[in-house]
Amino acid sequence: MITIIADSGSTKVDWRVLYPDGTVKKMTTAGINPVFLSQKEICDILGQLRASFSGEVGRIHFYAAGVTGAQMEKYMQDCFRQVFPKAVSSADSDMVAAARALCGNQPGIACILGTGSNSCFYDGQQIAPDKVPAGGFILGDEGGGAVLGRKLLSDFIKRQLPVEIDRAFKTQFPDIDMNMIIQKVYREPIPGRFLASFSPFLHEYSHHPHINNLLHSSFADFFSRNIAQYDYKQYKVNIVGSIAHFYQDIISEEAEKQSMTIGKILKTPIEGLLAYHQI
Repeated sequence: MITIIADSGSTKVDWRVLYPDGTVKKMTTAGINPVFLSQKEICDILGQLRASFSGEVGRIHFYAAGVTGAQMEKYMQDCFRQVFPKAVSSADSDMVAAARALCGNQPGIACILGTGSNSCFYDGQQIAPDKVPAGGFILGDEGGGAVLGRKLLSDFIKRQLPVEIDRAFKTQFPDIDMNMIIQKVYREPIPGRFLASFSPFLHEYSHHPHINNLLHSSFADFFSRNIAQYDYKQYKVNIVGSIAHFYQDIISEEAEKQSMTIGKILKTPIEGLLAYHQI
């Protein structure tokens, strides 16, 4: 029987179709977030997936940011049952995906640094209940792409950027003005995605003193306000996400300053999940 493993964001789902002989097929579909999509919309996406390969599916492991609790897990299982009636399915959060991909069956501190940020202590089987809340980009999400972008835009509108960075920003984003920022951040849905879209600019100018300081201070906050509340002296800090991947040098420097040890850094959890479910 075939096993399907999925890591879903709002934009896309990374699928791995694992055949009994060990062959793995990589696939991508539109994103599935059960908070925003109806069961019909989800089933339409699953139907496209079903049509792209042959064979009987026996097991599905699905991970997504919108899977928060038993109600959402059942919601997703109902969808899978319609398209893959013989499959046994499970649905878990992106935090569970991160923990399993990073730590496998071993205890450790598992984190996400992508558009947002999140963290937990994982005992090798499940996430400890006293995890530090992420807080979102207004109250938390330190070190996440949305917070990095928010800080950059704040410096831009307050005229705090050095002349050369301000000039480069206006050249790269000629349509950005106060009206657009208000529209994107306060009136349109998913403002975090808009804010995080400035991460490539920050990465391009990461060696400039002003941007370098912005990045260092943001990741320092991530460790001091989140990871410091876990047993970091005994366990390594493992991180998954695009921000972690692209800024791993700065992240490692800030971790060392706070006497923390970085373990694994993965760009995405999908290959780690594949290994976890093949054990």
